[in-house]
Amino acid sequence: MDRQQLYVGNLPTDCEQGALEALFRPYGEVCSARLVRDRSSGEPRGFAFVEMEVRAAEAAMAALDGQPYQGQRLRVNRAHQKQPRGPRALRLRRRAVHRHA
Repeated sequence: MDRQQLYVGNLPTDCEQGALEALFRPYGEVCSARLVRDRSSGEPRGFAFVEMEVRAAEAAMAALDGQPYQGQRLRVNRAHQKQPRGPRALRLRRRAVHRHA
């Protein structure tokens, strides 16, 4: 069974794991769901990733993208693979060079 990971954006910051899974469950089995939190404060960042079987993910995307949820319009689309980033020092150095150029 192939799986698709979905990006779910514009979530209310008080959204909980169970509520997120319940939102997607009518479209198929939720293999995993992860609410993203700020590293330093631990506060929710307002987005999540949900993994489902491909057909269920497509149905959920079609049904939920742009729909209101707790006063906000959801963004639901295919998640993209995170691009590898270089060492932090190298990124900071590049950023500094671009600022002064």
